[in-house]
Amino acid sequence: MAEKKYRVLIAKPGLDGHDRGAKCIARALRDAGFEVVYTGIRRSPEEIAVAAVQEDVDAIGLSSLSGAHLQLFPKVLESLEKHDAADIPVIGGGIVPDEDIQILKEKGIQAVFTPGTSMADIIKTFQSVCHK
Repeated sequence: MAEKKYRVLIAKPGLDGHDRGAKCIARALRDAGFEVVYTGIRRSPEEIAVAAVQEDVDAIGLSSLSGAHLQLFPKVLESLEKHDAADIPVIGGGIVPDEDIQILKEKGIQAVFTPGTSMADIIKTFQSVCHK
């Protein structure tokens, strides 16, 4: 029997227009065997949640370089809940100060990656949350 191919959504919430890192993550996940949906830049939390439900994804990866992660990442979780999709795990990444990582995890973000995290660690985390 073939192993399930996990489907993930990579999104850039808010007004952040820098997406090189998100595209690198998307490519690395694709190369690791994931199906990847990339929403592009400047998406609202609601748009991200709706896309995740429509695309029937196993996990969501959010990228923020703008400093709005404490507002935007939890709003994605709220929008998922509103659409009865709170079971979709959300991973965050970008320019996130160390002191904000625990706050995001307490709000429900599964993992948070900062610059310098290896692609292998990111891929392993996506595999782990998709297996649940």
